[in-house]
Amino acid sequence: MNFEFSDEQNLLREQAQRFLVEQSPLSAVRAVLDDPDTPFDADVWRGLVELGWTGVSIPEQYGGVGLGYLELCVLAEELGRSLAATPYASSVYLATEALLQFGSEAQKESWLPRLAAGEVVGTLALAEGRGRPRPETLQCRYAQGSLSGDKLPVPDGEVADLAIVVAVDGPGVSMYLTELTGAGVSRSAIPGIDPTRSQAQVSFSGAAAELLGKDGSGMTQLETLFNRAAVLYAFEQSGGAQAALEMARKYAMGRYAFGRSIASFQAIKHKLADMYIASTLAHSNCYYAAWALSTDAPELPLAAATARVSAIRAFHECSKENIQTHGGMGFTWEFDCQMYYRRAKALSVNLGSPASWEDRLVTALENDAALEA
Repeated sequence: MNFEFSDEQNLLREQAQRFLVEQSPLSAVRAVLDDPDTPFDADVWRGLVELGWTGVSIPEQYGGVGLGYLELCVLAEELGRSLAATPYASSVYLATEALLQFGSEAQKESWLPRLAAGEVVGTLALAEGRGRPRPETLQCRYAQGSLSGDKLPVPDGEVADLAIVVAVDGPGVSMYLTELTGAGVSRSAIPGIDPTRSQAQVSFSGAAAELLGKDGSGMTQLETLFNRAAVLYAFEQSGGAQAALEMARKYAMGRYAFGRSIASFQAIKHKLADMYIASTLAHSNCYYAAWALSTDAPELPLAAATARVSAIRAFHECSKENIQTHGGMGFTWEFDCQMYYRRAKALSVNLGSPASWEDRLVTALENDAALEA
């Protein structure tokens, strides 16, 4: 597979880099981190909306830009590189994508234009505390047009207006659309390792909801959604890994000890080399996954799991070794290394734990081998 982004897509990358360098420097991310009453950067979010980036994957007939998934991968990587403190991932990778894949024509006409215009923020409400969500463990229920139960943590649940809720309906599991600003919904912020990506507990008590997709097909739909969203999260993690590596490299080149740049020390060279290998492997796997996502290739489950596993590892490795390269100062609140580490840990459990994605990768490899046999 020989894949590369087009000249137009690389121009979009350059535009994204310019905007994010100006509007979302690390000082802006730190301002959100330091302020417990600010769940995200409203100015950056407004800028993303004005540039049309919240509607990149939405067709023009629904008020979107109508570009495609390759452009969305480009933006995800640059947003990850800048650590932008916005609810973009929850709204675009999860809620918007669920509507595009499973929504009825009426649901698309009602919600996609508002999501594209940034009038509403969407999210996915799946988890119910510790443990992998399974049909037999889900407690949130749908009956007679309403939802009851608790979801936590819900990514960006504190600020979202619309939620795709996975709930039990009789013997099956389905997806439901519900407005978080309506009656029967209460929510409270949950402290997390990365305050620049807020999360909340959302409680439903007779909240009005409507079916999204086929009744009883919630887990199958969730699998489809996860395979698609995983590619975008992997690009975001790959961008963050590259930025953490560059931060470590620049510091090592400019920091002197015993009359020499510490970048000349073998121990530091090895750290940077390991970071580079992990980052490059993730970057390569993300390109394969971008191709699979944009073409709806049958290899998508394998490509998504490969990209996701390698990107989780790369971001963790690069953010951790970035702190180590900075030495004792890297552990202080004043240095920005912590923000990469916080984001790496937070993103690693979105869409399930790293272990669950390793299991998915093994399953995808076994299925691929069975088809070839």
